[in-house]
Amino acid sequence: MKIELYLGNDSYDIVLEKGVIKRAGEELDLARKVLVVTDSGVPVQYAECVASQCIDPVIVSVPMGEGSKSIEGFEKLLNAMLGNSFDRSSAVVAVGGGVVGDLSGFAASAFMRGIDFYNIPTTLLSQVDSSIGGKTAINLSGVKNIVGSFYQPKKVLVDPDVLDTLPKRELMEGLAEAIKMSVTSDEHLFDLIKNSKDLKADLPEIIKASLIIKRDVVEEDPFEHGKRKILNFGHTIGHGIEGYYKGRYLHGECVAMGMLYMADEPFKGELEEVLEKYDLPVRCDAGSDELMPFIKHDKKSGAGGITIVRSSKPGDYRLEKVSPDEIEEIIKAR
Repeated sequence: MKIELYLGNDSYDIVLEKGVIKRAGEELDLARKVLVVTDSGVPVQYAECVASQCIDPVIVSVPMGEGSKSIEGFEKLLNAMLGNSFDRSSAVVAVGGGVVGDLSGFAASAFMRGIDFYNIPTTLLSQVDSSIGGKTAINLSGVKNIVGSFYQPKKVLVDPDVLDTLPKRELMEGLAEAIKMSVTSDEHLFDLIKNSKDLKADLPEIIKASLIIKRDVVEEDPFEHGKRKILNFGHTIGHGIEGYYKGRYLHGECVAMGMLYMADEPFKGELEEVLEKYDLPVRCDAGSDELMPFIKHDKKSGAGGITIVRSSKPGDYRLEKVSPDEIEEIIKAR
């Protein structure tokens, strides 16, 4: 199926279909120089599958993990394009998870002031969330996503079949992002995840529902001036947790812990049960002294405070502007 994300001249289709990676050449314009970016954690056959459908491919693999979302990783992609005589008619295709998508999209946005970018997400987290919406970024000095741009892909291909090779832990961290969206925007999706007896069978519907939520939010607020902030549910403190643990926990696991700080009672208990059902962490042993330095440097903070997202039940949210001191109190109260 095709889900259209309408943003005027920046509109594009999201193709959700089993086996679509094998038809990338039919869906994408690959008859040109194409940088296929992947990482060491992605099965090599996926990048090779895409490259085999290109006229003139260059495959670049970066090390798995957040460490590749760096100035050095960014420079590596730019040098690969420069060294292979890429020009404004060339393209970049990300074949991987959120790290690969963020890094590749940012490189595409900067090379020659912007060349075409396609995203083929291979993790559940990137399929339900980071692959669409146009946020591209790298990390700097331990601060997550602090350097980047809004740069929309030309098309996104979402193939549920590639999740068959995904380790269980990474599958569950991606599910945390789907749970995040269900909490703020879709009670029925929350119930589907909560009551699922066969997650693999339910994944296509979970992915579809999550993509539609994000599509609707991005169309209404493409540059995160208002409603798009709801996609940050769990992220304000979650990013602090991620910064503090420096890779011990995956991004989705940190979001899972972060959500519980922002859920009201008695819903917090219900949400915790759902997270535990899928082996997601629900307790952070770091206190406010450890987390606040990362939170204060978060790009969502500003002169007027930090906008947080809270929820009292599935499908419900409210935005609140709070001070760092109030964030500190929320952490202490957890």
